Amino acid sequence: MNWKITGRFIITVVLVAIIVIIINIIGGAIFVLSKNRSGIDIINGISYSSPEDLTREFKDYLIEDKDKIYIHGNGEKILKEEEAWIQVLDEGGNEVYNYGKPVKVKSHYTPVELIHAYKYILPDSMSTIFVGEKKLGNRNYSYIIGFPSERIKRNVISYDTYNLSNGLEAAIYIILFIDALIALFFGYLFSRRLTKPLVNIIKDVKSLSEGEYDLKREEKGIYKEIYYNINNLSSKLRSNEEERKKLDKMREEWISNISHDIKTPLVSVKGYAETLSSEEYDFTKEEVREYSKIIEDKSNYIKDLIDDLNLSTRLKNKVLVLNLKNTNIVSLVRGVVIDILNNPQTSNVNIDFSATREVIEKDVDEILIKRVITNMLYNAIVHNNENVDIEVRVEKKDRIHIFIIDNGKGIKEEDLKYIFERYYRGTNTGKRHKGSGLGMAIAKDIVEAHDGVINIESEFGVGTKIEIVL
Repeated sequence: MNWKITGRFIITVVLVAIIVIIINIIGGAIFVLSKNRSGIDIINGISYSSPEDLTREFKDYLIEDKDKIYIHGNGEKILKEEEAWIQVLDEGGNEVYNYGKPVKVKSHYTPVELIHAYKYILPDSMSTIFVGEKKLGNRNYSYIIGFPSERIKRNVISYDTYNLSNGLEAAIYIILFIDALIALFFGYLFSRRLTKPLVNIIKDVKSLSEGEYDLKREEKGIYKEIYYNINNLSSKLRSNEEERKKLDKMREEWISNISHDIKTPLVSVKGYAETLSSEEYDFTKEEVREYSKIIEDKSNYIKDLIDDLNLSTRLKNKVLVLNLKNTNIVSLVRGVVIDILNNPQTSNVNIDFSATREVIEKDVDEILIKRVITNMLYNAIVHNNENVDIEVRVEKKDRIHIFIIDNGKGIKEEDLKYIFERYYRGTNTGKRHKGSGLGMAIAKDIVEAHDGVINIESEFGVGTKIEIVL
């Protein structure tokens, strides 16, 4: 994987480099072919871009008058500005006129000497010459214009076209090969800097997938946002893993508690049943009735635990069908409060009930909502002291709000975030309360099944406020 990423970057860089080289070669060729056509200067009416152009156009300044050749107009001025000189020859190669000619320059040229002088710098004057021709009258004249050799150079190259073609082809291949090697080298260095962070990112993702969540990368560079997301993901996964371990521990403790809660009454049921069925004892009717009542109570307790498990599973899997009907929520909640106060075990509890209206109706499953209110109230009773004050209030705003507020022990912050988790039993649970640990989770699921929400606020040592919104 690492080499695939690096290879793609290298190939990209090499291709770009080769394209640039090809463009440069084409551009250079165009430049060389067109350089003699660019940069036109205008000097006193003559347009030229090279010494050849100047020489060719200079014939317009040569005139003949009474068999004498001389320069007219601005010809002399042009030669001075170009630091050039001129020599006019007749058909026999003899000088008939000159201007600014160096002293050592010949006055007569054979054809071979003239060709030689054109091809190479004149040793007598150290000038680079260019030759032109003009017909005056019935005679043809040749003229030589010399330029300082330190300014104007000429190299004469002879080559075989076939060999040149093969040589150029080989040279192009060699240049492209060398350029490719150079581009490959620098492309590797460049792509390595880009891909090294990607390799680390891939390793980090792999580590996260393998459960290693203690990652912390410095958030900088072009991958700053990716590093930030990796750090954030690592933190969340670490937090989720810690939560999972806590829930696993809670579930194990819950299973152990439930097993104990079921086993204890089963032992009693089994013991009393064996006693009643024994032929060694002769029980009175009162004793039989007493033992049977214990067996019934223990059996009902086990049944309640199993019902809680069944209801919790159905709510969690969203397979419970609600029996909805129009219900006066005020009457429902008031009825739950009255039932609790009529219970001899909870008759001394101080519960204050109020409602903003006498009739607040809503389509609900009456049995399930009653169970939620009952569960919340019994939690407020059994988890607090006997002198706890409980306020129950029903309000109609945008939706129906049911408040259950107590001034009891409150809930610790570390316990509050798990209050609606299955299998959770708070640290305030005492001997008065032995439940399945599913009560709050079931209440939350019931409210949410009615498209409602349940909120809880609590401060340890101050009290707890529960809000049910339907």
